[in-house]
Amino acid sequence: MDLRPGSMPVTPVAAGVLLVAQPEMDDPNFADTVVLVLDVDDEGALGVVLNQPSPLMVATVFEQWRDLVDEPEVLFRGGPVGTDGALALVLLRDSGAAPAGVRPVLGPLGVLDLDSPVETVEELVVGLRIFAGYAGWGAGQLESEIEAGAWYVVPADPHDPFVPHIADLPRAVLRRQPGELAWHSTRPVDPELN
Repeated sequence: MDLRPGSMPVTPVAAGVLLVAQPEMDDPNFADTVVLVLDVDDEGALGVVLNQPSPLMVATVFEQWRDLVDEPEVLFRGGPVGTDGALALVLLRDSGAAPAGVRPVLGPLGVLDLDSPVETVEELVVGLRIFAGYAGWGAGQLESEIEAGAWYVVPADPHDPFVPHIADLPRAVLRRQPGELAWHSTRPVDPELN
């Protein structure tokens, strides 16, 4: 079986897709991660790692959001860039009713401005997760990594950032893909163990 990215259906890199680290990923910041791409333009791409919870409770840093954040109620490591800042992902009740302070990404999934007053969004939100830092790539950098076999690029589901069993996210995302890509959900980290 040909495991190179070109041997499987290609999902274009755009806001709202997932990057799932392949076992060949050699950057320890991204080993066994799933990244939600939030923005792509001529200057590069930006996203957040969805499956790296930290031990820090959200309530200790963003007390005003503690009652809305999903379990586990911790701050997530969004990536190695800008770790002194944070961004939030929200799942809205109605994808057609994005309130001020929410930038839509994929259907009911959006990025929340953490400076927004809680009372303006609390009735509209069914999921909230806060990330310290983000993942960023310069022009052409992400495309080069994909070509080198570091990432699978697959469609996202708006609920992906809020799954309760976040450690299982990489395999769950691959398992729902069509064809040969689903097989990779059972692939060991070290192929020689197979």
